[in-house]
Amino acid sequence: MEKELPKAVLRHLEHGEEVLFSIRKKISLEKPKWLLVTDRRIIYLDEKILGRYEMKAIPYQKLEQITVKLGVMSSEFIIQGEENITLRLGWMNKEEARKAINAIKDALNAIAVEPVSIDVKKGLTSETWTLKKPKEFITRTVPAEAIVQHPPAKKEEDPLEKLKKLKELYDMGVITQEEYEEKRKKLLEQI
Repeated sequence: MEKELPKAVLRHLEHGEEVLFSIRKKISLEKPKWLLVTDRRIIYLDEKILGRYEMKAIPYQKLEQITVKLGVMSSEFIIQGEENITLRLGWMNKEEARKAINAIKDALNAIAVEPVSIDVKKGLTSETWTLKKPKEFITRTVPAEAIVQHPPAKKEEDPLEKLKKLKELYDMGVITQEEYEEKRKKLLEQI
């Protein structure tokens, strides 16, 4: 990574998470804004003064669509995720935006079974790229065979509790003395 990443992002990276691409854009007198593409998610960081910041992250599993509008002077990213999450970033130059969209496409294709769909519309002075995550988005990080549903294990009742219940059944006359003695011997063997 040619750019030094901000401490705020480093604090929030997960163990083993790798930053694949980052864009830092400084707007006038404000602190820089960042767009980071990792191997697991897209991170937006808006640094503020006095160490404050705003950070939003969308994991690839919750990502639905990315639209990039490449204009003559600058570009706008619209990142849409599940749960009505939308990030709008309108401060990138054209070439950096192209690199970012390709980094996101490569990161998604690295973990998706089906390739990401791309729609490009080229006009005279602008270009619009749309990436859509496949409907069936299964990651390669956890093979499907490894996800096995097991029925909940039956909790074995304590033999002493079973003896108490057995005695209650006998006292109520639900079972005969022979049945009681037979089952009692089996339960005593378990203790």
